Amino acid sequence: MGLHPLEFSECYLDSPGFREKIKAHEAELDKTNRFIKELYKDGKNLINATKQLGMAQRKFAHCLGEFQFEYVGDAKTDDEKCIDESLQEFSSFLKNLEDQRELMMRNITETLMKPLEKFRKDHLGTVRAERKKYEKETEKYYSSLEKLLNMSAKKKEPQLQEADVQVEIMKQHFQEESLEYVCKLQEIQERKKFECVEPMLAFFQTVFTFYHQGFELANDFDHYKKALQINIQNTRSRFEGARSEVYELMKRIRETPQEYRQTSPISCEGYLYVQEKRPPPFGSSWVKRYSTFVKEQKILHMVTFDHRSGGKIGETESVTLKSCLRKTTDMFDRRFCLELDITDRPGTVLTVQALSEDDHKFWMQAMGGKEATGHYLGRTYSKERGIDAQLDDVGLSFMKNSISAIETRGINDQGLYRVVGVSSKVQKLVSLMIDEESNEVDLSTSEDWDVKTVTSALKLYLRSLPEPLMTYGLYKEFISPAKGGSPESRIQAIHCLVHKLPEKNRQVLGLLMKHLANVAAHSKQNLMTVANLGVVFGPTLMRPQEDTVAAIMDLKFQNIVVEILIEHNEKIFADAPESGPLSPAAPVFSAPTRQSKKVNRQNRPLAVYNPQSLDIQNVSAVGDGSSLAADETSMGSNESVSSQSSSASASEMPAEKSDHVPLTTSLSSGSNSRAPKAGASRSTTEPPGESQAAAATTAASDKEKPEESVTSRKAKAVYPCEAEHDSELSFQVGAIFNAVTQSREPGWLEGELEGKRGLIPENYVEML
Repeated sequence: MGLHPLEFSECYLDSPGFREKIKAHEAELDKTNRFIKELYKDGKNLINATKQLGMAQRKFAHCLGEFQFEYVGDAKTDDEKCIDESLQEFSSFLKNLEDQRELMMRNITETLMKPLEKFRKDHLGTVRAERKKYEKETEKYYSSLEKLLNMSAKKKEPQLQEADVQVEIMKQHFQEESLEYVCKLQEIQERKKFECVEPMLAFFQTVFTFYHQGFELANDFDHYKKALQINIQNTRSRFEGARSEVYELMKRIRETPQEYRQTSPISCEGYLYVQEKRPPPFGSSWVKRYSTFVKEQKILHMVTFDHRSGGKIGETESVTLKSCLRKTTDMFDRRFCLELDITDRPGTVLTVQALSEDDHKFWMQAMGGKEATGHYLGRTYSKERGIDAQLDDVGLSFMKNSISAIETRGINDQGLYRVVGVSSKVQKLVSLMIDEESNEVDLSTSEDWDVKTVTSALKLYLRSLPEPLMTYGLYKEFISPAKGGSPESRIQAIHCLVHKLPEKNRQVLGLLMKHLANVAAHSKQNLMTVANLGVVFGPTLMRPQEDTVAAIMDLKFQNIVVEILIEHNEKIFADAPESGPLSPAAPVFSAPTRQSKKVNRQNRPLAVYNPQSLDIQNVSAVGDGSSLAADETSMGSNESVSSQSSSASASEMPAEKSDHVPLTTSLSSGSNSRAPKAGASRSTTEPPGESQAAAATTAASDKEKPEESVTSRKAKAVYPCEAEHDSELSFQVGAIFNAVTQSREPGWLEGELEGKRGLIPENYVEML
C-alpha cells in the first residue's frame, strides 16, 4: 500500500489519523527534495570534474537506482510502473558508461540541472511554505478555540457572541488553509513523477551525444525513450484529468462541508474536551481527545491528541455509555457540555465539552440513540441536467441511430468525441431522441445536427442513465484486474465480468465498443486512438457511487478497462468465457530481461535529445460555440495504455521486445505506429549523413570479411514472436529454423521457416 489519499472532508475533521497521513506525504516530499538536491550536486560534479567522471557516474547511477517513487492509492498503472522503473533503467545505462572517461559533459545545465532545480524551488519549495502557513493556522485556531471554551458562560451575551464570531473566522481560515495544503501535497506527489523523470530523459540523450562512437546505442535507447514518453504523456494526461476532478470535489466540499462530514449509522467521531478531576488542591483540567462513538455497543473510544505537541498520539481509553444528559450553563460554567453516565464505572459521571453549538447537537443526537444528521461521504450520481434517460428500447434505438450517423458522416473528423457540441443543442437532441413520440429523426441524413452534437448527445445520454452502463455493483470488480496481473489475466477477468452485466447493459456496451473500435481504426485521420477513447469514455461508462479523492485516483484504471474492451471487443462480446476470471496476481511468463541482449552497447555515437522538439498534437475546438470539456482538455498519448500489454501473446514475450514499444513516426501523427523490436537496434530514424557514413563503414568492413555461407545450423524458438516488418519471421514456441546464420543487424539471426527466409531475434531462440 502506498501513500493514503488525503480526503478533503478530513480537513474539517482533522483527526489524528489524518495528521499521520499528512506527515507521511510530507516525509515523502522531503525525501524527494533530498534526492533532487543530491542529484543536482552530482550533476555539478559531472560538469566541473571531468577527470573524476567515472566516480561521479557511479555515484549518480547508485542514487538513481536506489530511489523509488511512492504513489497515491492502492495500485499503479502500467505507465506509472514504467516511470517508476525508469530510474533503474537510467542507472543501468550509466553503469555501461563508467569506462568512457573521455565523455565531455555539455548542455547538461539546460537539459537537467535547471529543470530539476526549478521543480525543487517552484514546487517543493512552495509546499514547504504552505506547510509553515498550515502549522501557523493550526496553532492560531486551536489556541483561540481553547480561549473560547475556557470563557465563562456568565459573561454578557454580546461578549460571547463576539468571541464565537472570532473563533469561527479563525476556524474558516484554518480550514481554508488545510484544504489548500492538502490539495497542494497531492498535486506535487503526482506531478513529481514526470517533472523529475523528463529532465533525466533529456539528460541521458545529451550524455550519449558526446560519445565518439555511439550512434547504435543512442538508437537503441531511442526505442525506450519513445515508449517512456508515451508513459509520461499518459500519466500527465491522467494527472490533468484527475486534478480537475479533485478541484471540483474541493469546491463542492468547501461550499457545503457539513454534507461531507464523515458519519455513518454505525459510528460518529470528532473532538471532545474531557474533564479530568485531580486531587486537591489541583482541581480539574480539560483534555482534548479525539472521540469515536460506536452507536450499537454504546462504546466511546477516546484518544489524547494535541496538534501543538508535534501530533503525538496518546493512549486510547474506552467507556460504555449508559445515558447522556445536556449540562446547562446554569449548572456548569462552560458551554456545550454533556454529562455521560458510564456503565462500566458505577457512580462515575464523565463531563465532556463539544466544540460548538452545532457540534453539541451532533453528539447529543448520536449518544441519545438518534441517527446523526450528517450525510454519507460523497454524492450519488443522478440523472444529468434533468434528462430522464433510461436503458430501454428507445434508448437503444437512439444509440444505433447516433452510431450510424457518426460512422456515415464523421468517422474521419479530427477529435471525434473530444470536440464537444453546444450544450443547449446537445440537450435538445437527447430530449428529442428519447421522446417516444418524436424519436423518428434519421441522424444519418439530417443536416440539422452536426457530428459533434451527435457525439456529445450520445455521451450525455450514457451519463444521464440512472446507473452507469457497467453498473455500480461491478465497479470494483472491473477496476481490480486493471490494477495488476498479466495482460492475459486482465482480458480474461474483464471478459467474465462483462457477462455478469444485465443483458440490456451488455448489449448496449457491445454495440458501443464495436463502434469505438471502428473509430480507433480510423485514428490516422481522426486522431482518436484507443487510449484517447479510453480517456473520454472511462468516466462515462463506469464510476463509483462515492465521490472521494480515492475514487478520483481510480480514473486512470477506468480508462484501461475501456481500452481492453475496445481492443478485444470481438472476443469479449462474441461468446461467454469458458472459465472464471484469472487472478489479478497471476504471474507473468518469465522471459529474459532487456539487459540480457547480446548487443554491444559501447562505442556508439548518439543523437542529442531535445524535449521541445516533441510535438504532441492536440485538437482545439473551433466554431459555433463549441469548446473542449473539462475532462477532455488533452488528446492524450497516441498509443493505448493497454496496447503494450493487453494481447494474449504479450504475456509470453521476452522483455527485450515488450519493454520497448517505440514509434517509427512522429508522435504528433496521431496514429498507432508499429516499430522494430527494442532488442534489435534497427534504426528507422538515422540522422542524415550519419546513416550514409555508417552504411559506408559497414560496406567497407564487409569487403574485408569473407562472405558467410549458408550452413545447415538449426535453431529452436523458446518464445513466440509476431513479425512487425516484412523482413522478420513470425513463429510460435518450438518452431525449428533451418540454415541459421548471424545477421549483420546486431542482436538478430537470419534463418528459414516454412520456406521463407527472414530475421529472427537472437534471444528468442536456442541453437541446436
